[in-house]
Amino acid sequence: MDVLDSVVIGAGQAGLSASFHLRRLGLEHVVLDADTAPGGAWQHRWDSLTMHDVHGVADLPGLERAGGSATDRANLAVPAYFAGYERRFDLPVVRPVRVQRVEREGDLLVVRAGDRSWRTRTLVNATGTWTHPFWPHYPGMETFVGEQVHTARFPGGEHFRGVRTLVVGGGASAVQHLGELAPVTDTLWVTRRKPVWRTSEFTPEAGHDAVALVEARVREGLPPQSVVSVTGLMLREQEREAERLGAYADRRDPFERVEPDGVRWADGTFEPVGAIVWATGFRPAVAHLAPLRLRSEHGGIRLDGTTAVADPRVQLVGYGPSASTIGANRAGRAAALGVRRALREAPAPSPAP
Repeated sequence: MDVLDSVVIGAGQAGLSASFHLRRLGLEHVVLDADTAPGGAWQHRWDSLTMHDVHGVADLPGLERAGGSATDRANLAVPAYFAGYERRFDLPVVRPVRVQRVEREGDLLVVRAGDRSWRTRTLVNATGTWTHPFWPHYPGMETFVGEQVHTARFPGGEHFRGVRTLVVGGGASAVQHLGELAPVTDTLWVTRRKPVWRTSEFTPEAGHDAVALVEARVREGLPPQSVVSVTGLMLREQEREAERLGAYADRRDPFERVEPDGVRWADGTFEPVGAIVWATGFRPAVAHLAPLRLRSEHGGIRLDGTTAVADPRVQLVGYGPSASTIGANRAGRAAALGVRRALREAPAPSPAP
């Protein structure tokens, strides 16, 4: 079996960026993607999310996204761009490959997916978070007779027309969902803490500052927070109607339990709802890395830049600061340089038996 310079797991924005830079450095690698088609997590986002909502975040190194309209569906436009990007730079993407685990084998790493495996000197993990939605547990959730969906499967605001809908979560997705829901139905918003709204302009410098704060957490081996938890929340023009309707002003602290037709607080207050949207975020999809024992005593994976401190052969992109589009492209370049550095410092691989 041939030994690769690197294996990239995941073909989203961070994974493609890493592959682009690995190719430029002349490093032999493959990109293993669990999906059947290009597009990463974008192909799974809700139909009503348009490029007007996400403009500027899809550009990959070496090729700007050209043409199209602000009203184009993001789950079609971005995958089409990613597909063209893979073709343009002849990136070595193999799909569909769902990686189960990565193991150490002497000086090498072995990536296993069913009955297939790849031996490599380094690894770039770019699996992101989209495949690992976080569902909090509340007593009585299983008794609710209405519809419950997570952001990962949000069908768009129109789906809930006329159905009083509870949105749970304090991040950007919750704000977007309320922006779609409030004009078509009655809404209720629940967050664990009072939202912090950003009043100043979100400049590139502010974005880099936010990424730096998240990076500080992963350097300590703490579980990463989202970048929006640092930047604060902002309303866009398409959410002003929801603001006028009071969707963001009518916010409640967490309830105590879910009942068949609504939710109840500890003081006995009850609110009837017909649907619940859990905009409760995602967790890093890194279970396949468990055999490498990368986690620190604090529960997160300690990183130096994109390099795993516990094993410098491993780079993580789409994790912590690079889980947002603010940091993904920069992380791809950093990971490729980290791979080159690890290859220079590592001993020559043993021949295959």
